Amino acid sequence: MTTNCTTEAKELPAPPKHAARPKAAIMQVTEAAAARVKTILAGRGKPSLGIRVGVKARGCSGMTYTIEYADEKTEFDDVIEEKGITIFIDPKATMFLLGTVMDYVEDKMQSGFTFKNPNEKGRCGCGESFHV
Repeated sequence: MTTNCTTEAKELPAPPKHAARPKAAIMQVTEAAAARVKTILAGRGKPSLGIRVGVKARGCSGMTYTIEYADEKTEFDDVIEEKGITIFIDPKATMFLLGTVMDYVEDKMQSGFTFKNPNEKGRCGCGESFHV
């Protein structure tokens, strides 16, 4: 007995389209830090695009945070625009800064930017450097 079977190719339904998730920011900035950055940039005396945050090998614990004026964007900088300021992240620092919160603190003994970094494994006694 002979049977003729024909199968038609059925089109499969297209997979559902998911909305693209927004890219998570490398760093977050508090209102106090943003206000201080605005003050510093306004008092510089010449225009700046923003600030550049990075890390350098330095200090007794191995690494330290750096902040400098950003007069231009380099090719591989990550850019964070938040609370009215622009922060350029040095590409060599990105993996060390993921999840970090930058703050500005003033008290009786000191004032300055602080970094709450979930990647830190320890800090030196003076608090100037850290290691991951």
